[in-house]
Amino acid sequence: MAATVRVPTPLRSFTGGAEEVKVEGSNVQEIVDNLEANHNGIKDRLCDETGKIRRFLNVYVNDEDIRFLENEKTAVNDGDTVSIVPAIAGGKA
Repeated sequence: MAATVRVPTPLRSFTGGAEEVKVEGSNVQEIVDNLEANHNGIKDRLCDETGKIRRFLNVYVNDEDIRFLENEKTAVNDGDTVSIVPAIAGGKA
């Protein structure tokens, strides 16, 4: 099952500048593992030492936040879009 992964600008150096890449996997964890297999080093930026998605990253499968689904076990189907969105903080109101 191939999904389209949308890669944020700070991580595009791992994907050769590509904004989107096709990745096989039946859940988010498999997507991350296969993303690492094709783009060495990216997993360290996405996951902590326990393999969980880093808390300052938001990951969506078809616009659904995986934190409100099954986190890394969230299912990914053929043709789905997985978006990696770094959290934005700071500034002055």
